[in-house]
Amino acid sequence: MRALAWHGKHDVRMDTVPDPEILNPRDAIIKITSTAICGSDLHLYDNYIPTMQAGDILGHEFMGEVVETGPKSTLKKGQRVVVPFTIACGSCYHCGKHQYSACDNGLPADNQDIAQTIYGQPMSGLFGYSHMTGGYAGGQAEYVRVPFSDVGPIVIPDGVDDDKVLFLSDILPTGWQAAEYAEIEPGDTVAVWGCGPVGLFAVQSAFLMGAERVIAIDHFPKRLELARKFGAETINFEESAVYEALMEMTGGIGPDAVIDAVGLEAHGLFVDNIVDQIKASTFLGTDRTHSIRQAIIACRKGGRVSMPAVYGGFVDKFPLGAFMEKGLTLKTGQTHVQHYMPALLNAIMEEKIDTTFLISHRMDLEDAPKAYDMFKNDQNNVTKVVLKPGLGR
Repeated sequence: MRALAWHGKHDVRMDTVPDPEILNPRDAIIKITSTAICGSDLHLYDNYIPTMQAGDILGHEFMGEVVETGPKSTLKKGQRVVVPFTIACGSCYHCGKHQYSACDNGLPADNQDIAQTIYGQPMSGLFGYSHMTGGYAGGQAEYVRVPFSDVGPIVIPDGVDDDKVLFLSDILPTGWQAAEYAEIEPGDTVAVWGCGPVGLFAVQSAFLMGAERVIAIDHFPKRLELARKFGAETINFEESAVYEALMEMTGGIGPDAVIDAVGLEAHGLFVDNIVDQIKASTFLGTDRTHSIRQAIIACRKGGRVSMPAVYGGFVDKFPLGAFMEKGLTLKTGQTHVQHYMPALLNAIMEEKIDTTFLISHRMDLEDAPKAYDMFKNDQNNVTKVVLKPGLGR
């Protein structure tokens, strides 16, 4: 089959690789009909995430048709399914608490030591996202093997277009969980750093959860325009000082809740961010954490901090004193996708949530290397690329 493989920094290629096979009775093989490039994929593209190996197949946002099942899979051939990016067993201690991204069995035994060493405990497996998260082949391919297929994938009703439901795989549940973790109360003002896909879904979710005001922060004009379409007020950090603007907009109190949807590759010519970039380029650091620092400083006393953004390693200059003195709370983590998928599918079917607004480009899977370059270098115009095998034929 054809698949997009990682070969190094800014080097992804369409390779011909062996077709996936059933390895476990709970497996299923999915023929991909749609797969997307996530902002987190750019962390791999930029070589920020460790334990990638040449030839690893990328992609963790995908859906398709079931073509083969193991004897213990609950799926049936011919069903259309969206697959969550987190790989979870459904029966361990954490899965029993619906904490699927903390599954004890999502990682193969050979991979658990890596995460144990770096993070203290292993997380769940992830598709197409390094050997630290299992070394699983991803879904930017013609076919993919889905472990624990009796737990993860959700069956999509006939007649529902891929574009409406594809983002159930990751970014829609991630944006929803981000807003839920912000513990939004009626009348709240919520500030969202980053108007990428997760940030925009967090904006939409925050309003659905009762926020009175949502303030979206970015520097890409078209992304800020998308946020305004949902009713958000906006701050362009290249034109305004974010802290000062937020204080003015909230009468000096600060937002009730803040959401960091930027992560380890923060942009902007800020002193702390420039230092972070220098340290990362000289291997003295890993993450650029300007956005989470700024969010903590801007949040009101007694407020809530939600951090769906991806960070990979150790950081310095973290405003721990402000965090403690202001009495803030922080919730973060990979998304428990399986927990949210059924309710969000219903919301899509009832037209309470729109997802298709985000798609800027639909391209053939064979054009994936070009699509990565576009997404990396033109984030104002490229908000989301959906790849479809055989689109150009």
